[in-house]
Amino acid sequence: MPKNIFSRGRSRTLTRHHKIAMAGVATLGAAAIGFSAVPSGASTKTTTEAAQPAAVAFSTEQIKDVKASVTDQMAGASLKAEQIAAKKKADAAAAAKKKAAAEAAKKKAEAARKAKEAASRDAKRAQVKKAAAKSYPNNLDGWIRESLDILKKHDIPASYDGIHRNIMRESSGNPKAINNWDINAINGVPSKGLLQVIPPTFKAYHVPGTSWDIYNPVANITAACNYAADKYGSMDNVFGAY
Repeated sequence: MPKNIFSRGRSRTLTRHHKIAMAGVATLGAAAIGFSAVPSGASTKTTTEAAQPAAVAFSTEQIKDVKASVTDQMAGASLKAEQIAAKKKADAAAAAKKKAAAEAAKKKAEAARKAKEAASRDAKRAQVKKAAAKSYPNNLDGWIRESLDILKKHDIPASYDGIHRNIMRESSGNPKAINNWDINAINGVPSKGLLQVIPPTFKAYHVPGTSWDIYNPVANITAACNYAADKYGSMDNVFGAY
């Protein structure tokens, strides 16, 4: 047994409560030197034992946890970026859809407006065509009706009965009638036509769109009605020579 390095002439004792353990780790190994204290009066012994290398506790769980945390953060950031990109894409698509809808509505309204205008033009053409195509019989009834349509366009008041009544009194319905005996004839301007109009009056009250021939039935009626409207308010108010 090796000599106690702590004994010089007397035995050094350690109480039971003092126990010292020392451990050292070298590059090539580890040795543990333990000192044991014995009660007073007993010889002190020193023991040297080879200490087994302590097992190093190593766990991969913490590394896994850290790696998982980083991965989760990266995945979260990637997901957030994808959500932002998706929202931008959705907003752009919604804006494009809204713009397309507005343009479509505008085009539809424009097409409807053009269609309406075209329909209106067609209706007017149809009316003009109908008016142009309208025919009247070549008799007293037809002459009066054609005259009434012309008078209506020019806002000249007259009625069928008022015209017919005065024609029958003045000429008995003869468009070539002429008065060669009244004062007008004496003055050199005899009354002529269905409503016995003198040339100066016919010329002054001629209605545009009618013939300048004083014997033309329609021209004679419209000029006479225009004159009567100016002097008496309407041919309906004439019951004698005018």
